[in-house]
Amino acid sequence: MPPILQRATSFASVQFHRLVSLLRQYPVRAALALPALMLLYVLVLIPFTPGIGDLRKAKSETPSVLLASNGTVLAEYRRSNRRWVTLDKISPHVVHALISTEDHRFYQHHGIDLRRTAGALVSTLSGELQGGSTITQQLARNLYPEEIGRAATITRKVKEAITALKIEAVYSKDEILETYLNTVPFLYNAFGIEMAARTYFDKSADKLDVLESATLIGMLKGTSYYNPVLNPDRARKRRNLVLGQMAKHGKLDPARLDALEKRPLRLDFERQVEPLGIAPHVAQHLRKWLIAWADSKGYDIHADGLRVRTTIDANIQKLANQAVARQLAQLQKLADGQRKAGAERALLQAGFLALDPRSGAVRAWVGSRDFAQEQFDHVSQARRQPGSTFKPFVYGAAFMQGLSPSYAFIDQPVAISSGGGDVWSPSDATPPTGQPTTLRDGLVYSKNTITAQLVQKIGPASVGQLAQALGVRQSKLDLVPSLALGTSPVTLLEMVAAYGSIANGGHYLLPVLVASVEDHQGKLLETFAPVREPSPAMPRADSLTLVDVMRGVIDQGTGSAIRQRYGIQADVAGKTGTTQDNTDGWFIMMNPQLVAGARVGFNDNSATMGNWGQGARSALPMVGEVFQGAFRNRWLDQNAEFDIPRRRPTPPPAPPQQQQRNDPLADIVNGLFGKILKQLQ
Repeated sequence: MPPILQRATSFASVQFHRLVSLLRQYPVRAALALPALMLLYVLVLIPFTPGIGDLRKAKSETPSVLLASNGTVLAEYRRSNRRWVTLDKISPHVVHALISTEDHRFYQHHGIDLRRTAGALVSTLSGELQGGSTITQQLARNLYPEEIGRAATITRKVKEAITALKIEAVYSKDEILETYLNTVPFLYNAFGIEMAARTYFDKSADKLDVLESATLIGMLKGTSYYNPVLNPDRARKRRNLVLGQMAKHGKLDPARLDALEKRPLRLDFERQVEPLGIAPHVAQHLRKWLIAWADSKGYDIHADGLRVRTTIDANIQKLANQAVARQLAQLQKLADGQRKAGAERALLQAGFLALDPRSGAVRAWVGSRDFAQEQFDHVSQARRQPGSTFKPFVYGAAFMQGLSPSYAFIDQPVAISSGGGDVWSPSDATPPTGQPTTLRDGLVYSKNTITAQLVQKIGPASVGQLAQALGVRQSKLDLVPSLALGTSPVTLLEMVAAYGSIANGGHYLLPVLVASVEDHQGKLLETFAPVREPSPAMPRADSLTLVDVMRGVIDQGTGSAIRQRYGIQADVAGKTGTTQDNTDGWFIMMNPQLVAGARVGFNDNSATMGNWGQGARSALPMVGEVFQGAFRNRWLDQNAEFDIPRRRPTPPPAPPQQQQRNDPLADIVNGLFGKILKQLQ
């Protein structure tokens, strides 16, 4: 044996004999040592268990509510998909089944059943693992899984027991039952007995019969193992065991037991989906921010009932939802029609955003065609090439450098060297005319050749600088000539914010979604006002010049459908955009009171749309429909105008039937023809 090991063995032997000697000398103290250590161990664990205040809060927690500007509920931030019901709204069969099966001495103990615990300990030592937790201990575990834990350790059991004693000190027995039945999970995102009753039997908890109650309580031993949907035989056996326990403890007539046990499971299963509200992407977008804000103020968004008032206009939001759904339904038919045989069906997606340029307040936000199927947000998360909707930044930068809308370039082929031997040669859908073309017409008719020559004159750096100042602040812009045609991916949120700056006289305002936060009693906790930067992103005169040029896009350019199809005669300006091969279609339109934009495309940006994917055909109808409805319902003032004189658009021609009614000669002819017919008859 090595010398070191010999010394260690000798030392251990000496200490052992010394300990034996002390035990013989002081037997009483020795007998009290172990209980004292156990007591010390329990006292050390007490601070690591939930406090009394936490227990009271768990019972009274109220989810925070997200509200539109008019008070419409947009969402509730619940900890789980649960509807709390009081004990008198729960079938007595549920309570009898629970107590009979899980804790038949529930009303005799104070949180810990010593007889059951001792029995479970003996069974465990003999090799048969058996739980000894009371209903109160299970409640402690369900309410505080992080503080107590799930591991099968002595520490966990002690913390569970301490918490159970605290619960018994705070709650009455009925309150414990009510809290337990409202917090226990039942699979399929159903928490609590009410959601379980709706999920498995399509009824409320107070309507559950004895068989249904026994089935649900039987699941508690192992929800997945005794899942009545996937494992009906196991669930039925477990249900019968629960019925047997109820008969054993006097909660069920034994004469009925045999007949009940032979009955099959009769489920009416349907997942209970939480209502999404009219602006689910807004709720998703704000959740992370709200959690951080609440944490910094000492609040819990799942428990403290905060009332978060947003800037969302419920009416415009509903209009936007309808416009996106209607347009995508029509476009999807065209997409399906061009699908190759055997190819997987690709769904079109869209994003829509509207804000008030005077305050930055977001009025509508549609992140996808269906939040239930697509949580990805095409407003704030999707980065796509904006195409020609980026061109206003080129022309705005030119106006800032002193060029006027009447400045002209020759419409001719362009070849720009981008270094390394590469040559950029943008072209248009129609051949060059060889004629002088003004900057006004270059933007109105979205001429790539004119825009390319312009960016070559003013430099791409000035274009990128203006775009960032106006609102494109998160996406990286490649400062190369092709930037002028929108080749750098950006988000719809950035683009609409930038157009909002143009409509706001060149002043950038950060888009605002939250107006204020109140506590559950309505006391104002904080308001959020728009932040105006000290210097404008663009001189006011130049921004108004740009607005005036962009009016032409609507009056006679690529956005003329706004006047012709939607009959909008208000003062509006905008720009369409289509990326290469019709991958994405864009349209953004401005009014002094509202700026709105939409983008349409597939999730896979290698997938392309046909000619119907052009911005004027894919995205414009969404924006046009929303503005049309807002003006028609007088949510927007049709007489509001930008602070620069405009040419009045020509009213759309009257429908043929109306022209006929207003034609006196036609009236005379029709009258005579009618008299002749009468005589013939």
